[in-house]
Amino acid sequence: MNRNKAIIKTGVLGIIMNITLVIFKTIVGIATNSIAIVLDAVNNFSDILSASISIIGTKLASKKADKEHPFGHGRIEYIASTIIAMIIFMAGVTALKEAIQKTIFPVETKYSNYSLIIISVAIIVKVLYGWYAKHIGNKVHAKILVVTGIDATFDAGLSSATLIAALLKIFYNVALEGPIGILISLIILKSSITILKDTFDDVIGTRIDSELSKRIKSFINDFDNVYGTYDLNLTNYGHDNMIGSAHIEIPEKMTAKEIHMLTKEISYKVFEKFGIILTIGIYATNDNDKEVKKIKTELETVIKKYPNIIQIHGFYLNKKVNTIYFDIVVDFQEENPSKLRKQIIQELKDKYPNYKYIVVIDADLSD
Repeated sequence: MNRNKAIIKTGVLGIIMNITLVIFKTIVGIATNSIAIVLDAVNNFSDILSASISIIGTKLASKKADKEHPFGHGRIEYIASTIIAMIIFMAGVTALKEAIQKTIFPVETKYSNYSLIIISVAIIVKVLYGWYAKHIGNKVHAKILVVTGIDATFDAGLSSATLIAALLKIFYNVALEGPIGILISLIILKSSITILKDTFDDVIGTRIDSELSKRIKSFINDFDNVYGTYDLNLTNYGHDNMIGSAHIEIPEKMTAKEIHMLTKEISYKVFEKFGIILTIGIYATNDNDKEVKKIKTELETVIKKYPNIIQIHGFYLNKKVNTIYFDIVVDFQEENPSKLRKQIIQELKDKYPNYKYIVVIDADLSD
């Protein structure tokens, strides 16, 4: 299934559905003096704008890379999501204002059988569309459709609240139009803020998915002469456009030709399996040396004293220049990584004073 076509098709279906609901709900809301039904119609109208922007954003995001945008245009989806969230937010503010006014100055509502039928049908339609949008979204890995599906299911819940208000008025003469309108408005506002937060997280950059990180590292570790995979770093430029880098630990005796062939094969196989363009760096290791093993074991003992050190890697002892190299991965909770690094170096110097130590601090980028 073509991803872009699926998003556009689902978006068009949503637009047609919501236009129909807006027309009927507006007519019913005005005829019955129901602020809850009118606000429900306003919410559906915001869904029309959201679906339209989703379609436009998808079209623009699918444009090929060019000289000015070498990583493509996939992040336009983030901009589209931000606009959608702002539209929903403004709809929520408007709805809240009207709902508060109707709570303070209530008006008589008169529901008919037709109004109850329309609200009931709207609930069923929204539930079905919500299931469909989430199903297609998960199938083509389109987060924007999954969010749309969740929002539609959420709308069905709001319409259900409106239906409950109507039934309470008919059977018990209890008027809850205003308070339910306020509740609907607050839920709309919360939904917009959640979408904004998720979108801003994507723009700022979030941690690599733990499962994906482990799968990639495990896949690379299965190659001959790879003793470990570290420093995996991935950047997302839109759907199916992820670029990154990683370091592999390999025997120091490998030739440049062997390293070249190995790293090329890994890059090719990773792209083939995961669709990710990965640049491979290397750490040489000489762990088979007795002295190297002894010092590395001592280092591992020292590291255990510091809970904010997650991992050490890239350990290499160069006897020709009496230099020891290694990287430490430090937890983000550590307030002073530089001080921590100096403490570790000093402990090693106290036991092995003849060596120079080059220690790099790595961030905890992936699991």
